[in-house]
Amino acid sequence: MPRLSRESRFETTAARARLKRRHQPYWRTIHPGLSIGYRKGARGGVWQVRYLKGDKYKFGVIGIADDHADADGIEVLSYKQAHHLALNFADRCEESTESTEKPIAGRYTVGHAMTAYLKSHQLHGKSYKHTQKTVEAHILPNFENRPIDSLTPREIKQWFEALVIAPARIRGAAKTREIDRDDLDVMRKRKATANRILTVLKAALNYAYENSHAKSADAWRRVKPFRGVDSPKVRHLSEDECTRLINACSGDLKMLVQGALLTGCRFGELSNLRAKDYSPEGGCILIRDSKAGKPRHVPLTNEGKEFFERAADKKTGEDLMLTRNKEKWSSGLYARPLRQACERANISPPASFHVLRHTYGSLLAARGVPLQVIATAMGHADTRMTERHYAHLMPSYVADTIRANLPEFGISTDFEI
Repeated sequence: MPRLSRESRFETTAARARLKRRHQPYWRTIHPGLSIGYRKGARGGVWQVRYLKGDKYKFGVIGIADDHADADGIEVLSYKQAHHLALNFADRCEESTESTEKPIAGRYTVGHAMTAYLKSHQLHGKSYKHTQKTVEAHILPNFENRPIDSLTPREIKQWFEALVIAPARIRGAAKTREIDRDDLDVMRKRKATANRILTVLKAALNYAYENSHAKSADAWRRVKPFRGVDSPKVRHLSEDECTRLINACSGDLKMLVQGALLTGCRFGELSNLRAKDYSPEGGCILIRDSKAGKPRHVPLTNEGKEFFERAADKKTGEDLMLTRNKEKWSSGLYARPLRQACERANISPPASFHVLRHTYGSLLAARGVPLQVIATAMGHADTRMTERHYAHLMPSYVADTIRANLPEFGISTDFEI
């Protein structure tokens, strides 16, 4: 794949802001016959692409430029993300043929789009099974046989809003239960879930649009997610609770819990960790396959280095570091013993494994570790997720300054209410 072609006019929002508005895009050739375009309008810019196949140009719209919103890699794209999708567009143009396998124009359905998207997601995504369940449970029952070009913003919005008030599905059973619409936190969680389902729908339809299976992406892009609902209360354990939990665990579970608290790694990252991934010289462990799809090194404290030296002792490079009865851990095996250990440690409600990950981030934030450092160690793509979860725990200059300088007024506590 060609390397990123630098273009000073496109790479930053400040540079793009200096460009004049015009109907025709500004073009930059990034590969022979392939150009990426930026068309600036009154409400921001749009990334476009053109590719010369034979003696004819093929054109496409890649997505919205991140002029006024943070890039999300789906609808709003940075220059780097748009560059990558432009290369994919050229690859698809080369692979495409006029065979009978291509659906008739106007009859490419949402079901077709979901099948194609899931096939691509299985190769490149990290949450394929979860995405597949979302598609099967919430999207296909409503839209499977609908041609994409017949979708309207109104019906997508009605479906989206209905997700919030629909009866809750009971996990593991073909039953539902009514939700308490008067409970603000319940409704916040329902709206956050609806946002995630909408994101899957949009991602699949955008993928279809990029592959020239839809004439326009306007129908779903006009449906906006609920605002201010993705700010959950992140639970974490105190240092004393951590000590009690470790002491309440034994054997292989104790090793797993200690590994989580010392690294902040996800369960899947720890269960796949191998002896060769620990570096005594660097004092760190290597997470080869993270949720973000990028490897990362997690620095270890002296206690962490001693722990992983014990865990890797007498193991060869490919041996799993943390096991259960010398076999690989699976999520179905740790849940019950972890809950029982929490009960013995008097931790209520019992902590999930993800709470251990949040504990790692929270304890670092409370001690003033910069958010960028925490984000890097935990494998976040940037600091936005880290800020949402841990920024409120950091020592506050504003709060400390007010407490140090606001005078005392001699208010008596000897009064009746």
